[in-house]
Amino acid sequence: MTHVNPHRRAAVSLALALSSTVLLAGCGVLPGGDDTKTVTVWLMRGSASPEFVERFTADFEKEHGDIDLDIRVQEWTGIGGKVKKALKGEDGDGPDVIEVGNTQVAQYVDEGGLYDLTLESARDLGMDDWLPGLAEPGRYRGAQYGIPWYAANRVVIYNKDLFARAGITRPPRTREEWITATEKLNTGGNQGIYLAGQDWYTLAGFIWDEGGDLAKETKESSGDWRGTLHTPAALRGMEFYQRLQALGDGPRDSDEEHPSQAKVFAAGDVAQLVAVPGVARAIEEKNPELKGKLGYFPVPGKKAGKPGAVFTGGSDLVVPERSDDHKGAVEVIEALAGKKWQTDLARTMNYVPNKAKLASAVADEKGVAAMAVGAANGRATPNSPRWAAVEADNPIKGYMTKVLTGGDPAAEAREASDRITGALNLGGL
Repeated sequence: MTHVNPHRRAAVSLALALSSTVLLAGCGVLPGGDDTKTVTVWLMRGSASPEFVERFTADFEKEHGDIDLDIRVQEWTGIGGKVKKALKGEDGDGPDVIEVGNTQVAQYVDEGGLYDLTLESARDLGMDDWLPGLAEPGRYRGAQYGIPWYAANRVVIYNKDLFARAGITRPPRTREEWITATEKLNTGGNQGIYLAGQDWYTLAGFIWDEGGDLAKETKESSGDWRGTLHTPAALRGMEFYQRLQALGDGPRDSDEEHPSQAKVFAAGDVAQLVAVPGVARAIEEKNPELKGKLGYFPVPGKKAGKPGAVFTGGSDLVVPERSDDHKGAVEVIEALAGKKWQTDLARTMNYVPNKAKLASAVADEKGVAAMAVGAANGRATPNSPRWAAVEADNPIKGYMTKVLTGGDPAAEAREASDRITGALNLGGL
């Protein structure tokens, strides 16, 4: 995803729309005996195709003769309140497994009701290999509550024809190469890059590359957070953003959705934009002449050989404490998060698997392959249960606009940091 919530804008923008409104439970089920239990799973709309769910259900029930699956598709709108009710036991026959946005886990843990999966994750699921942008937000106060399911993140989408005309024969591998290439592309009436002034997810990556962050907890498990946009590292990230953003005509006072960057790119005079690969499909729909002319590369890092840091959206799988079948729930998660079904999901939905070593599953899809490279250096927003309060009236966006329109970076960053601090410590923005 964070976008209306963080998860939706980063991960769901990549997901393919489901063609049905209800997935039938128990597909391919053999009649169970008296000892058969039903494990209820909530998956979000767009996360898995009906065909994937049918394959998984049939295979799982064949392998686990004592478990029937009841997989129910949930809508993103209003899901936060629905999950909270389920965790409190107010939802009647509630779920045993829930798919949640990776950045939502801390909030649900803080409010109570999630089952600690630390032992299961360490023993059976290879937690040391998980993508950090999924694993870290699933961990809270030293315990693992969310098991990584799939990821999505931004890459650079580029116009191959404009690169060729500028004499650029390969994608840039470092930030400085990126600036040099973009300067060459920013000629002849073309924009070297379209980068909206309030694309704060992209800014976050530059800040992380510099060793900074958006906010930090003062002491581990203290619950006391401080905004950190004013630190030297974070200011260096903003300085690079300024340099890059100036090599195009992106608006300084709006984000990448206003106007739609896909529509802008489709005009044919923009060389690059930063987006999830799925945006390329929207570009081609708006301008069919660009089909076959779009390329992808990971956001470059400071040094060759390591991609730039990127915000990781995606989903984790959690288990309510109130579930009456923790064992069955864990078995479902072990299957969904394991190699076989991670590979199937990645190929079916063009997602990044939960482990970098499974990236070969999407090697044939150029955009997803570039995304998988970047995911190895992915991060999530600060793991505070109150981060949603920051995004509700996001001071990072206003800070960016003020700097890009001539404001003093240090002063504007300090003000934005103070507002973040207030939001994360039960204050107000």
